[in-house]
Amino acid sequence: MHLETEAGALIVLERDKPRFAPKSLWRRVPVCAYLAALGMLVSSLSSLSSVISSSAGLTMAEGHTLLSVDYEIFGKVQGVFFRKYTQAEGKKLGLVGWVQNTDQGTVQGQIQGPTVQVQIMQEWLKTKGSPKSRIDKAKFHNEKVIPKLEHKDFEIVK
Repeated sequence: MHLETEAGALIVLERDKPRFAPKSLWRRVPVCAYLAALGMLVSSLSSLSSVISSSAGLTMAEGHTLLSVDYEIFGKVQGVFFRKYTQAEGKKLGLVGWVQNTDQGTVQGQIQGPTVQVQIMQEWLKTKGSPKSRIDKAKFHNEKVIPKLEHKDFEIVK
């Protein structure tokens, strides 16, 4: 025999011995409490997202260490949308800079932004790239702390 509680929990009666749902299911939490908590979570995540995406206007005075790094990527990185994916990943991380093909068959560029995001992008450039690319080597040089961002966006230079 099956019975249902007010909270919708099932009680299964086996041979006249009731088996109850956990006590936590017996308590009713008002829906408004769940919605309020969800609203606070969404608000927090939105605030974090806006901090990351508005990094183009960051300066060191605002408490962030800004880093600028030049890079060159070797391997099968031309003709595989590497620049497009690099630009998209940089923008996703809230970075600014540029990327371009070279006559030597490599891709080079510069990334600028908060240190942690720059490090994440460096790892992406070393290991992932575009889906059809093959990265043999990644060189990073001219790494320096900067007082403010020198670019407004992440551009593909042709």
